[in-house]
Amino acid sequence: MGRPFGIPVYVSPTWFIVAAFITITYKESVQLSVPGLSEAAGYAVAFAFAVLLYVSVLLHELAHCVVAKRYGLPVRRITLYLLGGVSEIEREPDSPGREFMVAFAGPLLSLGLALAGFLLDVFVVPEGGILGVLTWQLWVANLIVGVFNLLPGLPLDGGRMLRAGVWKATRDSGSGTVAAAWVGRGLAIVLAAIPLILTLMSGGQVFNLFVLWSFLLAGFIWFGASQSLRTARVRARIPQVNARSLARRAIPVTSDVPLAEALRRASAAQAGAMVVVDHDGRPIALVNEAAVEATPEQRRPWVTAGSLARTLEPSLVLAADLSGEALIDAMRETPAGEYLLVERSGEVYGVLATADVNRVFSGV
Repeated sequence: MGRPFGIPVYVSPTWFIVAAFITITYKESVQLSVPGLSEAAGYAVAFAFAVLLYVSVLLHELAHCVVAKRYGLPVRRITLYLLGGVSEIEREPDSPGREFMVAFAGPLLSLGLALAGFLLDVFVVPEGGILGVLTWQLWVANLIVGVFNLLPGLPLDGGRMLRAGVWKATRDSGSGTVAAAWVGRGLAIVLAAIPLILTLMSGGQVFNLFVLWSFLLAGFIWFGASQSLRTARVRARIPQVNARSLARRAIPVTSDVPLAEALRRASAAQAGAMVVVDHDGRPIALVNEAAVEATPEQRRPWVTAGSLARTLEPSLVLAADLSGEALIDAMRETPAGEYLLVERSGEVYGVLATADVNRVFSGV
């Protein structure tokens, strides 16, 4: 929909569902607040509120992204969807202070919009009328968005602020994530329990729409908190990722060697990878393991190793002493099935297979 501050903004088709829902449910309230308003005009004002509400959500997400970019964090996109908006920031802040500021920027802007709307409603906008109704509804909505996002549980902004606090206290970002995620799960349970309790207390007279939204928000928070816990478990394994320890022994083959013969040589040498070399012995390509496995055994004598290899681009050559975040970042820059590992002197050390790295994270 645009690129404010260079950040692509997308609107999910689910937004149209919530826009239609707001338009239909809010229309009657608009007509009661503005006597004499036609039915068509009521729908138009209700739809305008839906649009303005999501403009506020967009500004909330932009606040996160602008602060993130200020700290040098790359931002992929903002997406508006059924339950609001989401900012895709490609890297986490490298300190608890920056984590806190990126998280706090969104609620702070929403509360600022609420205050500005309140002042306009009280001192500038005439009471009653379409403009008065929209102004009042928007500042109340921004107040709710700001306060709700300050609740201290992931995936809400308040959860990220709590994570930053625990991170600062323990000097461990993983501990912060786990603590904030479990608080988020607790919030989800509370959000789901409140409508059930009110339903029992009222003899089943609680507005069903309130129950539906509570369960929807509870599910969103529970899923987000659970995802954060899974991410924390994965990140805890990053220090175990070491290029040398995961490297496969590789044998050199020329591109014209039949695949069956190349596999025989690899088996005899107890090697787990094959590097295509030129006639001077310089590496020029890496044989792709997935392509080898996809080649039927009866065709392997007639297929050359070079035809199943990927040209060795500079980004596919990694230092053998890489480990942890540095190794993951290097692999993320150029996704591939295999990477050539070399010593600082330029000597070939072996081949790193992405499948072996994935097994570290999966625990297999």
